[in-house]
Amino acid sequence: MTVRLAEVFDAQRDRLRGVAYRMLGSHADAEDVVQEAWMRLVRQDEADIANLAGWLTTVVGRISLDLLRSRHAHPEHESADLVVTPADGPAPDEQVVLADSVGLALLVVLDSLTPSERLAFVLHDMFGVPFHEIGQILGKSADAAKMTASRARRKVRATDRPAAPGREHHQAVQAFRAAALDGDFAALLRVLDPDVKLTVDTPGGVVVTLGATEVAAGARMFSGEVARQRPVLVNGIPGHMTWRPDGTRLSAIAFTVAGGRITAIHIVVDPAKLAAIQLSAPARRSDG
Repeated sequence: MTVRLAEVFDAQRDRLRGVAYRMLGSHADAEDVVQEAWMRLVRQDEADIANLAGWLTTVVGRISLDLLRSRHAHPEHESADLVVTPADGPAPDEQVVLADSVGLALLVVLDSLTPSERLAFVLHDMFGVPFHEIGQILGKSADAAKMTASRARRKVRATDRPAAPGREHHQAVQAFRAAALDGDFAALLRVLDPDVKLTVDTPGGVVVTLGATEVAAGARMFSGEVARQRPVLVNGIPGHMTWRPDGTRLSAIAFTVAGGRITAIHIVVDPAKLAAIQLSAPARRSDG
């Protein structure tokens, strides 16, 4: 390993971290990917690297793609960053600006893409990597990589970015709460999208449930004792945070609503993650 290679790597570090973060949505995972890229560079013969910046981008892309595919195959290993901000402070439009400023809104949209689509979109549209290099990572031709990026671009443009709760969102969430408390299975199925995704952050890891029938069957988790709650944005998605009567934090819940139905629910019950959220409880219970 020459001093020149080390210097070039350091100069590329921030960009590589940016690629990995947009691929994975986790700063910790992004750091791990960049560190792994460094370890692979140390073992590489410098004479075999014609374009170091391109080589590093390819390595970071491949490592990130492998991690993303592993997440999709084993959703319990998801580790995206958790950011909770109050939704009852600044005006809703200011909250959307806040989400955009830290990249949360875009990351939510990117989560809707397949691993290959996400890689093609991030590398080409955000970092200007040529399609022939993207194709090499994906094991496809340049034309196929271009088509993958185009498909991802259409999905991104067609997906509404998260905003503050509107009437449709409020009605769907209220209907879900009422049905969950009443144990009304039929009503739950009416308000849940058939392909709804429930993600629960627990002390033992992430638990993912897919499908309206399965999510409705486990809806009793929403009937826990709630003394106070406060509107929040969880990774840019509208929801609420709850507290028990003794003032301890119970959960942070976010709902994604489209077409009048709930398409995704994210619940955080891990005490360690809840404790890290800088948010005070309201003075009294609110139905906001």
